Amino acid sequence: MTTLSRRAFLKTGAAALGLSLSARLRAAAWPQPNGANDAVRVAVVGLRSKGAGHIRHLLTIPGVRIVALCDVDPSILAREVELMKERHIDVFATTDARKLMSRSDIDAVVIATGTYWHALLTIWACQAGKDVYVEKPVSHTVWEGSMMVRAAARYQRIVQAGTQLRSDPGAAEAVQYIKEGHLGKIQWIHTLCYKLRESIGRKEPWYPDWLDYDLFCGPAPMDPLERNRLHYDWHWMWSTGNGDMADLGIHVLDFARRFGRRDLMPRRSLSLGGRFGVDDVGETPNTQVAVFDCDEIPIFYESRGLPAKPGVKYVDQLYGLREGGVIVQCEGGYYAGFVGGAAYDRNGRKIRSFQGDNGAGHMANFLTAVRSRRKEDLAAPISTGHESTSICYYGNISYRLGRPAAANLDQARQALEGFPPAEKILERMGQHLGTAHVDLTQGGLTLGPWLQLETAQNDITRVEGGEDGALERARFLLREVSRPPYVIPDPLT
Repeated sequence: MTTLSRRAFLKTGAAALGLSLSARLRAAAWPQPNGANDAVRVAVVGLRSKGAGHIRHLLTIPGVRIVALCDVDPSILAREVELMKERHIDVFATTDARKLMSRSDIDAVVIATGTYWHALLTIWACQAGKDVYVEKPVSHTVWEGSMMVRAAARYQRIVQAGTQLRSDPGAAEAVQYIKEGHLGKIQWIHTLCYKLRESIGRKEPWYPDWLDYDLFCGPAPMDPLERNRLHYDWHWMWSTGNGDMADLGIHVLDFARRFGRRDLMPRRSLSLGGRFGVDDVGETPNTQVAVFDCDEIPIFYESRGLPAKPGVKYVDQLYGLREGGVIVQCEGGYYAGFVGGAAYDRNGRKIRSFQGDNGAGHMANFLTAVRSRRKEDLAAPISTGHESTSICYYGNISYRLGRPAAANLDQARQALEGFPPAEKILERMGQHLGTAHVDLTQGGLTLGPWLQLETAQNDITRVEGGEDGALERARFLLREVSRPPYVIPDPLT
């Protein structure tokens, strides 16, 4: 009698489940797009915050019917189902997104779950013949994003990334204004995220008993929780989130990319920072600097999660920008903005304003493309969302390869040599942390190595000065490992 090891069983069992599910999804694919006069029937998956906002927005768009809702948390699902009942709208409701995929009365799926679920849900939906609007960051790893791009192409689906500034008219006007040379040649771009991030706590390991925790974790490890809250604070754990770099930072980095002749992509990246001023189980940095060495224009990223000074509930600002912002330094002046902004001359005099609407038409843009069946109509196709997400992860991978809290400010300055704007950002970061009584002169910084990138191949080709095994570790972090049976089929079936 032949026996299987536990590892072999998991491997073959997961593969069988994946093949079975893929076959059912393909059989459910609708062969023809809706006619121009038909309503687009939408399911929303992930309803706590962003998803709830999408529901309310979708209810205002003509030619759309919300037909299904899904959230793994029964209480959140019940809240949104009740809202629909108040509006006399019947919906199919489930805590398991797999039950949506084979339904023939769903044309498009809006995904606003935890980041670690985005890729698998998108691919399942594409296999089922459904179009997808997926929130940012589009994936949890670089490899996942590349598989989403492949799935959209293989199954001929319309897939939009939730980087809504791609639909913001003020952002488009600012990009065009700078590209036309009104402020001269671009020298560098500084992106920032200053948003207060308080402690997520530390407690004895526990499991939530009001939901299916296996389904909540999905592709991520089903480890016990040691933080105070189940929801949202998964952002600050590497197994489920990617910190502020990917949460808010993707918006400013995606915006910054647009100022190049083509969307900018880096050839090298380096990141440094740490988790300062809080005593909790969070793993991602709450203070971070990254350099993206693009051939054309260098991009610098900076995040701060601590208050401007002890005892207050507000954060620092730079050029009037707080939560998110992009500063484009040019020979003849600069642009500063995010949702709306302005161009200034060398003396800081405002010479042009740009009014933004935070991409209010982004969902409508997606629905337009669903009807036209033209991916060219999308403001943020999945390929673009994947590239912007990848930049965040190249920065984070550098940080994760650094020795924790082992570097001081002088060592960081040496690593940033050749990028004077980054050195100034580092200096201001040191001053900011000084107000929180964090002294970096003797150490405390996690300083990552420079990574040589081949972004067209979604690859890291070299780790400069890395320790033994650094390149292998970096390439592992490009993909990581998913928990069976919540595994993306590779190759796509």
